[in-house]
Amino acid sequence: MTYTKQQITKALETITAPGEGKNLIESGSIKNIVTFDKEIIVDVTIANPSLQAKKKVEVEIMKVIHQLIDQKADVKVNVTSETKNEPFKPEKPKVPGIQNIIAVASGKGGVGKSTITANMAVSLQKMGFKVGILDADIYGPSIHLMFDVANAKPLSVEVDGQVKMQPVESYGVKILSLGFFTDANQAVIWRGAMASKALNQMIFDSYWGELDFLLIDLPPGTGDIHLSLVQAVPITGAVIVSTPQNIALADAKKGVAMFQQETINVPVLGIIENMSYFTPAELPENKYYIFGKDGAKNLAEDIDAPFLGEVPLVQSIREAGDVGHPVALQNNTPLENAFSEITKNALAQLVKRNNDLPPTEIVRITTMSGCATK
Repeated sequence: MTYTKQQITKALETITAPGEGKNLIESGSIKNIVTFDKEIIVDVTIANPSLQAKKKVEVEIMKVIHQLIDQKADVKVNVTSETKNEPFKPEKPKVPGIQNIIAVASGKGGVGKSTITANMAVSLQKMGFKVGILDADIYGPSIHLMFDVANAKPLSVEVDGQVKMQPVESYGVKILSLGFFTDANQAVIWRGAMASKALNQMIFDSYWGELDFLLIDLPPGTGDIHLSLVQAVPITGAVIVSTPQNIALADAKKGVAMFQQETINVPVLGIIENMSYFTPAELPENKYYIFGKDGAKNLAEDIDAPFLGEVPLVQSIREAGDVGHPVALQNNTPLENAFSEITKNALAQLVKRNNDLPPTEIVRITTMSGCATK
């Protein structure tokens, strides 16, 4: 029996391309289909370079052909990614098991940095990556609330003879936050040294396992926590979150400048604009630029940094965070697509960064002068 390309194409239309929101045919993922006697060869290219995503596509293609065409067909699937190299898997990661550490920062508080962190983590997890979040906002942790694990407590686990904390997992994302260890009504009144020690414990006294990405949700500003972080771990890159108004942009520019200092030298992967515009439900075609228009986009151009995308001011984003169910968990919605697009843009910049630049080094502080050095 000889199979036709039309048969195979129709079968492949039932499979969604990873992270695309379209089927394999619509997305252009299928590059070639070859049939000969009872043999079917399918060449497919996907944007997601993870081995998990490639294997999933291969299995789904074989399964649907056997179910819809012929269970005895000899199916061969060749899956490649658009990324030629594998930037997410350096041979010798400096933090065991963690391939990329991404700092999510903002110069100003209240711009939605934790919301962006939570939804980017969910988007990465849905793409097939292994993801963790370290909530480094020592004085105002919120990630544990956004993932509906406010009452959870990290368990202890023995690893190579050492007792370590095991992060709490929610929606496939591993999480550690100071919120797990303090009362909800308790104010954290710590000096910088105490806060830095707590941060180091959550990084190094925890068993994160194998992660493609650890997202670090930083507090506002450019203070002790930020310096402690770049001293403790090699940050692969930073993402800056801002709203469009001038006062937020001025602080965001300071955040960018901190990472770009010669002594710190952490690549800025790009800028995300949150609360870009408001569209009322009764006027879906209207956009109201409450905080100004294109502020973060213009800032990105001014400082020659990539603009990763914008997120509108939408009530459901706030509601989803309040109930501990990040809006990116929804499928095929405008908001899920917005966060997915932002995450893909950040990944593209990370690919470029890992291909073009050497690994980031940790920053050391000299005891004589107090100056930061590499």
